Amino acid sequence: MCLAIPGKIIELDKKKQNATVDYGSGTKRKANVSLVQVKLGDYVLVHAGFAIQVLDEKEAQETLALFREMLSLQDGDR
Repeated sequence: MCLAIPGKIIELDKKKQNATVDYGSGTKRKANVSLVQVKLGDYVLVHAGFAIQVLDEKEAQETLALFREMLSLQDGDR
């Protein structure tokens, strides 16, 4: 199963085709953005370290909310 996570671009280095992506709750990681055209503040879907799609903010927030809900349900089962 593959999973892609939405996040917001908070730093962008177009020369190196890299960005720092904020996934929320203090989680930030570098991602390669060579496959998509992005700008600072864009939301992207990241899989295996590559931004594979640009999302609008509403769609990204809805997806993140679903992930948080799944995690809370999983934590409740323990």
